[in-house]
Amino acid sequence: MQKKIQTVKTLLDSLPFIRKFYGKTIVIKYGGSAQIDEKLKESFAIDILMLYMVGIKPVIVHGGGKRITEILNALNVKTEFKDGVRVTTQESIKIAEMVLSGEINKEIVNMLNQHGAKAIGINGKDMAFMKATSLVGYTGKITSVDGVFINKLLSENLIPVIAPIAAGDSPTHPGFNINADTAASEIAAAIGAKRVVFLTDTAGVLDENQKLISSLTAKEIEELKKRGVIAGGMIPKVDAALSAVRRGVEKAHIIDGRIEHSILLELLTSEGIGTEIKEK
Repeated sequence: MQKKIQTVKTLLDSLPFIRKFYGKTIVIKYGGSAQIDEKLKESFAIDILMLYMVGIKPVIVHGGGKRITEILNALNVKTEFKDGVRVTTQESIKIAEMVLSGEINKEIVNMLNQHGAKAIGINGKDMAFMKATSLVGYTGKITSVDGVFINKLLSENLIPVIAPIAAGDSPTHPGFNINADTAASEIAAAIGAKRVVFLTDTAGVLDENQKLISSLTAKEIEELKKRGVIAGGMIPKVDAALSAVRRGVEKAHIIDGRIEHSILLELLTSEGIGTEIKEK
């Protein structure tokens, strides 16, 4: 009986958050261990279905860098990184699109649909809704996102699952490979999302003592960068989060995707589990 009562209490705790997010859009960047581990894949699918069933509108932007590297290595295609960014060549952009838009995107779409959602897989070439120019080689910098197109899909009660490949500027251009964190941030801003959530393989943003920082403002982030507390691979994630909130997204969240049901724990409970980022 106590277990049943606790279950009811947990549901009641989530009600204010369900009410707050009802009818709102949440962009989720899906990557890291949550995208590889079978148990975490299942947990992710259930989280998305839960949001979908209670009237919240999820949009998924996924990565796939590890799998791209695996395929490139298997094909003896050299992989080069510059300042932490993959230098996508004309040869490797075709492979990146094959892996992201083909293998990974369709796996996520199928997983969600098998659980009872209505998901649709797309990339930036579809309706040319996401365009880019060259950042380095065929790794791109987003120049525009057509938020109307994504919101149209949401109005049809669909879950867009977006592979981060952007359209180029000509009919014969192979397109651009886009950092998934950046793509999630740009898409969240373009569609007027309520929140953007980044799944990572860390607990969130950590302080000097490796303890989780539950909430950060733009000013606090700049101070932590200057002190070297926020460094390395966390910098682009924090920058992507800040970019979104500076353009109208209420809050961004960096959470540990290695924890089962991390999305629900962050969005629909009082305590949360990661770092929330806001402008002030």
